[in-house]
Amino acid sequence: MNYVLFPLVGAALGYGYHRLVGCRSGACLITARWWTATGYGVAMGLLFARQAALGG
Repeated sequence: MNYVLFPLVGAALGYGYHRLVGCRSGACLITARWWTATGYGVAMGLLFARQAALGG
């Protein structure tokens, strides 16, 4: 369950960060494009899900 929920929350947070903060100049590697910010959020969600599964 965590391996589905955490990446979805991470994707939503990553996309929300892109929309609200973003990077106007396009020079930011992560937040310049919506798909990189969302992908980063998914990756962070997976890391948190893994940590939660391990009990930490």
